[in-house]
Amino acid sequence: VQAMESGGGSAQTGGSLSLSCVISEYSGREHCLGWFRQAPGKEREGVAYIEEDGRTTYAHSVKGRFTISQDNVKHALYLQMSALNPDDTGMYFCAARLGGRCFGNGLSPDPYYYWGQGTQVTVSS
Repeated sequence: VQAMESGGGSAQTGGSLSLSCVISEYSGREHCLGWFRQAPGKEREGVAYIEEDGRTTYAHSVKGRFTISQDNVKHALYLQMSALNPDDTGMYFCAARLGGRCFGNGLSPDPYYYWGQGTQVTVSS
């Protein structure tokens, strides 16, 4: 299984960016897909995740500003980010758990088996 992110880049405070992630072999299987980010010198933190049935969960810091979605036909995971601020700066990773659900623990890295290489998001003030 491979996961590959795209998108990201630079934005000013208040701007928007979109991330995409293509994950092989997940369509048709029970799964949980998530986005994580890591700022320099900080631990990796969960941003949002989505279950196979479409239920979503967000970190408090991004709720109302970020939207996670999936396309089972395209094997794709998305993260639409708006009202960005400098605290959103970091390397963003997509993650996948295939063959099972996250059972409410999807903002932790523990449930995930597969990870992308990451894509950089930089927000300037």
